[in-house]
Amino acid sequence: QVQLVESGGGLVQAGGSLKLSCAASGSTLSINVMGWYRQAPGNQRELVAAITTSGGSTTYADSVKGRFTISRDNAKNTVYLQMNSLKPEDTAVYYCNARRVGPFPGDYWGQGTQVTVSS
Repeated sequence: QVQLVESGGGLVQAGGSLKLSCAASGSTLSINVMGWYRQAPGNQRELVAAITTSGGSTTYADSVKGRFTISRDNAKNTVYLQMNSLKPEDTAVYYCNARRVGPFPGDYWGQGTQVTVSS
């Protein structure tokens, strides 16, 4: 099992910045990819950004490219999401995800942290 705890959400004005953190504990050595998803009211949960735990390859949603940066600190089992130039449409609950691929796949979620961007 993997436990994920997010922090760093809050209220910010448009154009501002926030940094989210996700601390993982438990069977973290088996995790292959960590990512951030978000879900706004009435919308489906969508991928924001993801990073592989080995190699650090990243992927981003088109809507956040150039504004958001995902990074990891493997020594601390923590993944970060730096969000700059925030827009009101970035308002959502942001969820941390940890994924294990291969013969024993697993998908783990944090409890979510609210990000609200005011115009």
